Amino acid sequence: MKTDPRIDEYIARAASFAQPILEHVRKLAHEALPDGEETLKWGAPHFTVGGKNVVGMAAFKAHAGIMLADSDEAGGGIGSYGKIASLDELPPDEELVAQFRRSAEAVAKGIKKKPKPKAQIPMPDDFAQALAQNADARRVFDGFTDAQRRDYLEWITSAKRDTTRAKRIATAVEWISEGKRRNWKYENC
Repeated sequence: MKTDPRIDEYIARAASFAQPILEHVRKLAHEALPDGEETLKWGAPHFTVGGKNVVGMAAFKAHAGIMLADSDEAGGGIGSYGKIASLDELPPDEELVAQFRRSAEAVAKGIKKKPKPKAQIPMPDDFAQALAQNADARRVFDGFTDAQRRDYLEWITSAKRDTTRAKRIATAVEWISEGKRRNWKYENC
């Protein structure tokens, strides 16, 4: 495998608990992906085949993570195996090597993991009532995509105080009646 000296630097800068984890994952990636290359993407080490991400790893303050290109599993933290704080928490070497190879095969075949559908957010009564009182806002909101409606619903339902929620509803109705999406301020920047 073609190596990258930036990976050595990344591992050297990692917390002492993470260094053996990263070294071990790197060794297994070399074993599993002999035709691969090491690179740094998004500030974290990745192992690629044909320029496509197959395996990634990262170190944080209290844990490390492994990311697989083809994994639909959520491990409770970054990556497919959750938050890893010691070598003991890694699966057996044979399992990791096999998973790395499956990930490379999936990438080579163009198989991409499917995003998990997000749970639907029910329309709050107070927001529905405010929209019902403004025909333009209701018409625009009904024409929004699911993602655009979700942006507003998440914003409104995440308010902790009733006064904040009421203010957000009023602002949302105003913006929606003007045809604005939730994050309209950041569009076309």
